[in-house]
Amino acid sequence: MRKTLACLTVALTALTTSCASLPTNSAPHVIRSFAPEETETQEAGPKEGQEPDLLLRDFYHASATPDGDYETARAYLTEGASAAWDPTGQKLVVDSIGMTTLPGSSVGQRSFAVHGQVVGTVRSGGSYTPERGDYEATIDMEMVDGQWRISSLPQGVVFERTELRNQYQPYNLYFFDHDDQELVTDRRWVHSRRETLASDLIGLLMEGPSERLRPALTGSLPSSVTYTGEQDGAYTFNGFADVGEEERARFAAQVVWTLASAGVTGPYTLEADGQPLIDGTTALDTDDFIAASPLVETVGETKLYALSSGKVVRVDERSTQPVEGSLGTASDVATVDIASGGEWAAIFGKPGDDEDDVFRVGRFDGTEAEVMRAGTFTRPSFEPEAAAVWTVVDGKRILRTVQSAATGNLTTGEVKVELPKGVDGNISVLRLSRTGTRVVMVIDGSLYTGIVRREASGERTIVNVYEYAQELAGSVISADWRPDGSLLVGTTSTTPVMRVEQDGSSMTAMSAGNISAPVVAVAASPSTLYVTDANALLQVPASGADNPIWREVPGLEGVRALPITSR
Repeated sequence: MRKTLACLTVALTALTTSCASLPTNSAPHVIRSFAPEETETQEAGPKEGQEPDLLLRDFYHASATPDGDYETARAYLTEGASAAWDPTGQKLVVDSIGMTTLPGSSVGQRSFAVHGQVVGTVRSGGSYTPERGDYEATIDMEMVDGQWRISSLPQGVVFERTELRNQYQPYNLYFFDHDDQELVTDRRWVHSRRETLASDLIGLLMEGPSERLRPALTGSLPSSVTYTGEQDGAYTFNGFADVGEEERARFAAQVVWTLASAGVTGPYTLEADGQPLIDGTTALDTDDFIAASPLVETVGETKLYALSSGKVVRVDERSTQPVEGSLGTASDVATVDIASGGEWAAIFGKPGDDEDDVFRVGRFDGTEAEVMRAGTFTRPSFEPEAAAVWTVVDGKRILRTVQSAATGNLTTGEVKVELPKGVDGNISVLRLSRTGTRVVMVIDGSLYTGIVRREASGERTIVNVYEYAQELAGSVISADWRPDGSLLVGTTSTTPVMRVEQDGSSMTAMSAGNISAPVVAVAASPSTLYVTDANALLQVPASGADNPIWREVPGLEGVRALPITSR
C-alpha cells in the first residue's frame, strides 16, 4: 500500500495536538558535519621483531580501521611514508591479498608485489559499490631501529572483503523518493563505536543520499541546516527557521526510522534552534510516523497468486480459486504481474505458435485493454500504486505504459538505460523494487541493478547500473526483490537459490533442500519465499531454520506453477 504525503501530514497533525505520544577519492568511515566525539584507538601495531611479510599483512588488516586518521595503520610505516600516505584516496575491497618478494632485496630492504581481485569500493559516507578489476601494487620496506617498516606504498586504502564484515557494520539510512511519499533505503557501512552510532548516522543523513541513489531521491535540506550533536539526551539542529512543517515532519521521519532500524533505543528527542523540531512534541517514535514506515510488514497484507496451465489462481490457505476476469478463464496467459488494487498486466501467447504475443492491462472488475503486440515480452512489473507498468520487448527495448487518469487512454514510451561498457545482451528479467527507485535485470544470465531517474519530461532513465554477484555470471535465470530490499535469485547452478544484498556487497547460498535446478521463477513476501524449480512451486519461511527444506505450496501440490505476490 502506497503511503501518501497526506498520511504523513495527518500524523504530523496528531503530533501537534497531542504531546503523548574503482579508484575513488572518498573515505570509508562516516562523514560528520559536526565535532565528533573522541574515541579511544585500540592499542595495536607492529609486533617486536615481526617478519616483513607478516607485518605487511597486519598493515592491510589495520587499514580497515579509520580511527584516529588511521593511527594504527600508520604505526607500520616509516615517518616519511606516514607523512606521504593519504588514506582518503581510493578504498578498494579485494577478495584476498597475495604477496610475493621481488628480486633485489637486501638485508635491510625488501620489496613485495601485492595483488588481489577487486570486488568493490567503499565510497564517501560508507556506501558500497561492486567493482571488478585487478589490484596490483609494489610495497617497499626497510629496517628502522632493527624493526621492519613500510617505506613506500600507493595512496589510498585497501582491505580484504572479510575485513569489511569484521570491522564495519551495515546500517540503513532513509530518504524520501521524488514524490515525498516513500522512504527509500540507503545502505551504509559504518565503522563506529556504539556510543556514537546515533550521531554518526544523523551526520550521514545530513550529508544526503549516496551518489548512486541521488538521481532517484528528493533534494536535501537547505544548506543552513546543521547538526550540532547530542546534548542532554536530545539530538540538536540549527538553521530550521525557514523550514516548513511538512518538511520538518519528513526529516523527523527519516531520523526516527534510521535510528530505530539501527537498534538505537527510542523515543527520540529532536530539537531545532532550541525548540522541539515539531511543535508540541518532546519525544518521537516510529509509531508517530507509521504512515511512512519503510517496513513492508506494517503496511498491508501480501496476497499469493499462481500461474498454471495458462490461467491465474488465487491461493488461500490450502485451496486455489481462479481470479476474476480473463486471467482466470483464459488458457494462454504466459506471465503476469498483479498490483494490490486488483490491477494486472499480462502477456498472452501460446508457446510455439508463430503469432506475436499480446500485452494487455486490466483489472479484476473486468475492464482490460490491449497495449501492443511483439515477438517476446518479459514479465511486466508495476510501479508503486500501479502508476505505470514496465516490460522489455524483444529483449532490448524497455517500455513503460501509463494510463491517463482523465481519459483512460494508454500511453507507452521507451525507458532509456545506461548500461556498463560492453554490456549489450538480451534482458530476460526486469523487476522494479517496492518503491520504484531501483530495478534489477538479468542480462545474458548475469545480474544487474540500476537506479530509476525521473526526467523533467516525466520520462524515466535507468542509470548507475552495476553487475552484482559476478560469481554467478551466466547462470542467473530469475530474480526479484525481497521486502527487506535484498534480492532473491534463481540459477541453473548447484546452488540454485541465492540471497544478494541490496548494495551487492555479498551473497549467500540459501538452502537447496528439495530443489531441482533450474529455478525459473522466484517471489517473496515478508513471511515466505517462493521458487519454481524443475518440478513444482515450492516455499520456505523467510526466516527461521538455518537449513530449511523447501516444500510444495499447499493447494498446488504436484503443480509446476509460477508464483506472483501482490500487496
